[in-house]
Amino acid sequence: MYQTKNRIYQDFDRTQKNGVCNYLRALVKQNPDLSCEKILDKFIEDENYYLELGASRFPFLADFIDKNEFLRDTEDYIKACKKYYDYKEKQQPIIQAQKEFEKKKRKFLQEVKMSKEKPTQKQLYYYDRLCKKYSIDKKDTNDLSKLDLRDEIERILNEHSNDYKNID
Repeated sequence: MYQTKNRIYQDFDRTQKNGVCNYLRALVKQNPDLSCEKILDKFIEDENYYLELGASRFPFLADFIDKNEFLRDTEDYIKACKKYYDYKEKQQPIIQAQKEFEKKKRKFLQEVKMSKEKPTQKQLYYYDRLCKKYSIDKKDTNDLSKLDLRDEIERILNEHSNDYKNID
């Protein structure tokens, strides 16, 4: 797509070229089910309509819109955009799997880090309060890590989760 963009619209300045290309790319993205020819026809039809009204966002196209070179360049760019978005759509499952893997990796690394840190005062206080509330014998927390204490708190909460549900 980017190679095609560098090759097309040689008569336009940089701003004009970027404006038309961005609009075409958005048009292709909004209409993935349309063929390249239909997208081109839609673009030409819309631009002719807005040029007649004098409200086009690309008034400079009035000089180029009927030229074969412009139509060929536009069709080439639409095809390149279509290829890009089709490829991106096919890559979606791989991207999702990669995101899921990274999420698991971050969670694992966080747990490794927590296993090496001492528990916070808030964790110790919360653990103490839970033990008092449910009349549980407290474990010695001097040797526990942040991860161990978190797991212990979760275990207590899971064992007594019925107490939370039956408060009525």
